[in-house]
Amino acid sequence: MSALDRLAATIAARKGADPDSSWTARLLARGPEKCAEKFGEEAVEAIIEAVRGDSERLTAEAADVLYHLLVMLAARDVTLADVEAELARREGLSGLDEKAARG
Repeated sequence: MSALDRLAATIAARKGADPDSSWTARLLARGPEKCAEKFGEEAVEAIIEAVRGDSERLTAEAADVLYHLLVMLAARDVTLADVEAELARREGLSGLDEKAARG
């Protein structure tokens, strides 16, 4: 089991937890919109670090992005397995062809 799989499982387990006992539960209790907002904030922070060129800070921000992405997905009952299945479906397709197929 990968670190992402373990993180996704932890997030799923916290979905019904007391918001006072878990940051993840607190985010999920605030709803999908707040989860999406936090994901966006973390993505912007990662972009800033990518532009600055600080690999250590970018690594830390990328970890935050992945965490908040998984929380946002969980808020809408989308699993990591769902995303992996979509990636597998796209495997072997040219990025240009895949984009064109989406119209």
